[in-house]
Amino acid sequence: MYMNIDLETFSSVDLRSAGLYKYVQSPDFQILLLAYSLNGEPVQVIDMSDGRGIPPEVVSLLMNSSITKHAYNAPFEWYCLSKYISNTQEQANRWLPQWRCTMLHGLYCGYPAGLAAVGRALQLPDTKLKLSTGNALIRTFCIPCKPTARNGQRTRTLPRHEPEKWELFKQYNMQDVVTEMEVERRLSPWPVPDDIQKQWELDQIINARGVALDLDLVSGALSCSGQATAELTEEAISLTGLSNPNSVAQLTKWLQDETSSEVDNLQKATVKDLLGGNLESDKARRVLEVRQELGKTSTKKYNAMAAAVCSDGRVRGLLQFYGANRTGRWAGRLVQVQNLPRTHLDALELARELVKGEKLDALRMIYGSIPDTLSHLIRTAFVPSEGNVFIDADFSAIEARVISWLAKEQWRLDVFRTHGKIYEASAAQMFGVPLENIVKGNPEYELRQRGKVAELALGYQGGVNALTTMDIANVLTEEEKPGIVQRWRRANQRIVDLWYSVQNAAIAAVKTGQQTGTHGLLFTLEGVSELDYFLTITLPSGRKLFYCRPFLTPGPYGNSLQYYGVNQTSKKWGVLETYGGKLVENIVQAIARDCLAEAVTRLEQAHYRVVFHVHDEVVIDSQASSSALDEVCNIMSAPMPWASDLLLGADGWIGEFYTKE
Repeated sequence: MYMNIDLETFSSVDLRSAGLYKYVQSPDFQILLLAYSLNGEPVQVIDMSDGRGIPPEVVSLLMNSSITKHAYNAPFEWYCLSKYISNTQEQANRWLPQWRCTMLHGLYCGYPAGLAAVGRALQLPDTKLKLSTGNALIRTFCIPCKPTARNGQRTRTLPRHEPEKWELFKQYNMQDVVTEMEVERRLSPWPVPDDIQKQWELDQIINARGVALDLDLVSGALSCSGQATAELTEEAISLTGLSNPNSVAQLTKWLQDETSSEVDNLQKATVKDLLGGNLESDKARRVLEVRQELGKTSTKKYNAMAAAVCSDGRVRGLLQFYGANRTGRWAGRLVQVQNLPRTHLDALELARELVKGEKLDALRMIYGSIPDTLSHLIRTAFVPSEGNVFIDADFSAIEARVISWLAKEQWRLDVFRTHGKIYEASAAQMFGVPLENIVKGNPEYELRQRGKVAELALGYQGGVNALTTMDIANVLTEEEKPGIVQRWRRANQRIVDLWYSVQNAAIAAVKTGQQTGTHGLLFTLEGVSELDYFLTITLPSGRKLFYCRPFLTPGPYGNSLQYYGVNQTSKKWGVLETYGGKLVENIVQAIARDCLAEAVTRLEQAHYRVVFHVHDEVVIDSQASSSALDEVCNIMSAPMPWASDLLLGADGWIGEFYTKE
C-alpha cells in the first residue's frame, strides 16, 4: 500500500532564507491543506485552515508502517507532519523509513529538482503538470502580508478574505499530488536502490541534528562589518564627492574623469586589473581599493547564519542529498558550507575574540582589512556542542586515488601505497627528476607546484585552458603550458587510455543498444519509450549514473555524444555534450561520493555524530578522546566493500571550532 502526499503550510519565517527546520519550529507554523491519494485513488484534500486537525482515519493511515508515503521533496512533508503528530525528533527519525522522496527519484535519474521543472523535462501532458498559478497563491496564503488600509491592516490573508482564491489553492494542492504521482509512475522502471534510500534517511537525521553556531561571533561580525562598511562608504564619498559611490554608473564616470582613461565596468576582475596597472592617480587607486573592500562578500555567510539559526543555537538543513545529480554528490544549502573561504589567518583565537568584542581598531592594527578578516573567520562560527570538540577528517587526494585505481596507473598506485606525495611524484615523472630531490631547500622543489597544477587540471582531459584556470599562483608561462600537458599525458598513459575507452564504450552503447564495459564499468542503453530512455553507467558500488535521452551527432573527430540535462551555468534543461574526460570526471567524483557515503554510514554506526560534511571531509561533534581521531581516520580508510583494492587514506584534526587552511 502507498500514499502520495502534499502539504500547503503557513509560517512567518521565510522558508528560503531560514530553511525547513526553523520554518516549522516557528510558533505560528500551521498546516493549511493536506492532499493525499491512497493506492492511486482520486486525490482527497483536507482543509485544516480553521484549526481542525487531521481526521483520525487519515492519521491512522499516515502512521501505518505497512503504507509507504511518497511526496515530492519528502523531507518537507515528513518534518511538518512529524511536528504535528509526534513533535519529538526520535519518533520522527523512526518514521523516516516509511517515506520515499519523488524529488530524489528524479534527481537519481538525472532530472532537475523542482516539480514543475521535472514535469516539463518529462514532457508530461498538461493535465498532469504542476499548475502555474501556485506561486501567486502561496504568496497570498502561506506568508504574512503587509498591513495596508485596503486590507484592513491585517498581517495575514485567511481563506475568508479570498474565498475564490482559496478554492483555487485547494485545486493547486490537489494537482501537485497528481503531478507527483505521474512523475513517480514514469520513473518507476528505475527505482532508487535500497542503499541510496538508506543514505537519504541518514541524511535527514544529520540535517535535523544540525550544528551549533557561535552566535557571539556571528553578531560581532555583522556589527563590525556594518561599521567598517559605513566608514569605507564615508571615505569614498569624501574622495569622490559622489552622492552614491556604490553606483556603478556614477563611479565609472568619476574614474574616467579622474584617470582620463576608459573604464568599461567595475567587476571584480576589472578592479583587480586596474589596481595592478599603472594608475597615476593616488586618489583613484584608493577609491578602487575601497571599492574592492566594499565588494567583499564576507557578511553574506554571516547573514545566512543569522537567518537560519534555530532557537537552540543550531543551524539545520545544510546539505541537499543528491544535489549534484550528475554524480550524486551532496550540495550545500542556506550557509553553503561547500564553498566557505579558507582560514589563512594567524592567531585565529585572538581574531575571534576581537570580533566578538567589536574591537575594530585592534583588528585593523593586527590583521588589516576588516572584511578580509571576517571572511577568514566564517568557518570558525561553526562550533561543537558545549563540552564537545570537532573531529574533522577528510580523504587524502581521493579523486587522484580513484582515477589511478580505475586506470590501473601503476606508478601512481605505488605512490599511494607508500609515501602518498602525488604532486612530487607527478613532477618527478613529468620532468625525469629523482623524487628525493623534490624537497624544500633544493632547486628542484619548484617543480612540485608544476606537478600540483598539472594534477589538478589535467586528470579529466583538460588542456592549456584548464592549466590556466588552476594556475592561481601563475607559476606557469604561456609558452610552457602545452609542454606540461604533453608531459603529464605521457606520464599517465593509462589514464589517457581510460578517457578514450570510456568515451568509446558510451558511444557504442548508444549506437548499438548493446551493453558494453570497460575498466569495471558497465554502459547500458535503458528505456521503455521514446521519451523515457537513458544511457546508464553502473559504478563499482552498483549505483548508476543516468544520462537522459542520449543521441549521437557527427563531430570533427567522429560521433559526438549528447544528452538532455541541467546546464550547470544557466540551470536550464536542455541538450548537453559530453566526452571521455568529462564522463571520467563524473565517474571518479561519483565513486568518491560513494566512498564518503559509506564512511558516513560507518561513522554513525560507530556512534560518531556527523553534523555536516563537505566534499570529501566529515565533521563530527564528539567528546574529546585521545584515540577518537585515529579511529575516525581508520574507519574512513577502511576498504570499500565493492573495491577492496582501492587505496584510501584519511587525515584530520581535533578542535574547538571549524577551520581549514
